[in-house]
This record gives sequence, structure tokens and C-alpha cells, in this order.
Amino acid sequence: MIGFRSVLISLAMVAVGLSSKVEGASASTFVAWEVAGVAWNDVLNARACPSSSSAIRAGYPNGTRLQMTGRCMNGVDLQRIARWSAQRQSNAVRATWCQIWHDPQQNGRWQEGWVYGKFIRPARF
Repeated sequence: MIGFRSVLISLAMVAVGLSSKVEGASASTFVAWEVAGVAWNDVLNARACPSSSSAIRAGYPNGTRLQMTGRCMNGVDLQRIARWSAQRQSNAVRATWCQIWHDPQQNGRWQEGWVYGKFIRPARF
């Protein structure tokens, strides 16, 4: 049987690991974008790697908020373009893959994934 102390130590180790992951990023790295432009009967696939042949980790319908790491392929940095208009930001990622931070199984096991930029836009608040 796992003791209470062991569980606390494990949780502390996870928290340290997560904080070090976020610590290396800037304060605005986890910017909110949302799924948009997907057919009404379809979802945006979040993949393990930036490729349409990569394993699908989850599917998100239109309107789903995504936590972006700020990193996209082809040199696009979401932090750098954050002050651009929403349309200009969407155009910048339209033909590239962008990295997300998500919990595909909704079990607390967050991981990186990739979505195609054509189907995301800055979140509307």
C-alpha cells in the first residue's frame, strides 16, 4: 500500500517538474487560441508530432480553447506576433503546425501536442 507521505512526495516531484517546464517559458507563452473553421461534423486532431501522418492524441471541435506553448513550425513564435491583429496572427499560422499543451485523456497527464494552424485563431473574449 502506498503511504500518504509517498503520495505527497510524488506530487511535489510532479509540481517541481511542471514548474520547471513553465519557468523556462515567458509569462505569455500559454496564450489562448481556439479551434475554428472545422466542419460542423468534424474535429481538429491534436497529433503527437507536427505531421498529418502522426498519431492522433485527441480531437477538438470548433470553439474549444487551446493552450498554446507559443511554438510553431516555420519559425512562427506566437509570443512575437501576439500584438498583431487577430487576422494577421491567423494568417501567420495558417500553413504551419503549432504546439499545444493539453490533457487528451482528461486524467491530469498533460502533454505536448500539435495542431494545424489553418484551424485555429486567437481566442475571442
